[in-house]
Amino acid sequence: MDKIATPALDQDFIAQQNAPRAAALQDEYDALGRSLDRRGIDIEHVTAAVGAFAVAAPSWAVGSGGTRFARFPMGGEPRNIFDKLEDCAVVNRLGGATPTVSLHFPWDEVEDVAALKEYGNSLGLGFDAVNSNTFQDHPGNPLHPLSYKYGSLSHTDPAVRAQAVAHNIRCAELGAKLGSKALTVWIGDGSNFPGQQHFGRAFDRYIAGVQEIYAGIPEDLRLFLEHKMYEPAFYSTVIQDWGSSLLAAQAVGDRCLCLVDLGHHAPNVNIEMIVSRLLHARKLAGFHFNDSKYGDDDLDAGAIEPYRLFLVFNELVEAARNQAPGFDPSYMLDQSHNVTDPIESLMTSAVEVQRAYAQALLVDRAALDGFQDTNDPLMASQTLKRAFTTDVAPILAMARQRKHAAIDPVSAYRASFYRETVSRIRPAKSGGSGGIV
Repeated sequence: MDKIATPALDQDFIAQQNAPRAAALQDEYDALGRSLDRRGIDIEHVTAAVGAFAVAAPSWAVGSGGTRFARFPMGGEPRNIFDKLEDCAVVNRLGGATPTVSLHFPWDEVEDVAALKEYGNSLGLGFDAVNSNTFQDHPGNPLHPLSYKYGSLSHTDPAVRAQAVAHNIRCAELGAKLGSKALTVWIGDGSNFPGQQHFGRAFDRYIAGVQEIYAGIPEDLRLFLEHKMYEPAFYSTVIQDWGSSLLAAQAVGDRCLCLVDLGHHAPNVNIEMIVSRLLHARKLAGFHFNDSKYGDDDLDAGAIEPYRLFLVFNELVEAARNQAPGFDPSYMLDQSHNVTDPIESLMTSAVEVQRAYAQALLVDRAALDGFQDTNDPLMASQTLKRAFTTDVAPILAMARQRKHAAIDPVSAYRASFYRETVSRIRPAKSGGSGGIV
């Protein structure tokens, strides 16, 4: 395919956008460096760590999202996976933090997988964990003739379960061809009425199905189990929390791990403690980053509860510091953009994830250990708050500049007129259907 000619991917354009901001950035960076030095923190160490941090972009998030009730199309939405990769390349080129893309099958399936991989590589993109889809039907797809209306891996019909298992194995094989090293399994299985489903038998069927998948995928691939409290099953969900996910993962094998989506929890659940518990069990797969106000809202990361995001990274930095066994988390954004330009939201979300990471690197670990050991709750809390309230924006911007990305990604994106350009090539879809993608 011919790539879209856009300043957003042009190094000279990005350098021009950075030029008038560079002096101010250096001044702010130097000032922050002096402040951190007084706290015994080397700003260059933090900047290098931030520059090395990466989070995957999801292919499905570059289109307009929505709710179960409505979706509002916008101009320039991707028509296929190749368009999606072009948009993801812009997110990465300007933001410098999303070098890999997570695909969803069968949405993103193509006949020539090698050509897809080559196209991604030509845009500077690799491929992260791939995702299977047995939470909706795929009319006309010969590999999915049976309906998932009443479940997939936990369905009462062995034929439906076999279809779901085969799909997951196929997804893993496609991912392996792209260079992916993980398969994420999320199912919508559950019930909407009391008595509709036998809780125990459904869970047993799910575990048996995942065991089949595990046995059928390449041995160097990890298998990520994703839980979700509700939707589309509103009375019970087979894998509704981290406890069910952990029980299943433990029953499957060492390479079967538990993925944490920040929106897939009951209100007020202590997510950072879940991180600690999964680390203890050596079962932490990684994260899908988003934010929520009411439930699984899939809002931009850090939009609602930035302190919670920081506390999650506090646990991750602590685990890295202690060289926790098996610690190798995978990171991905997973969001639905109903009223914003998805490219802008993905760039700013990646910034917020990096911000939380940078802030967590500023925590005085020795002081925190001491306050915890001497039972000083106020000072322990204040130690975390001091790191969280530090403005690390100069560190994030300097890390981008050193990677030849944009100091101000959103401003550079808007100056490139990328959305206007692709809107002439990809006209807006008519109608306002429901659905998140």
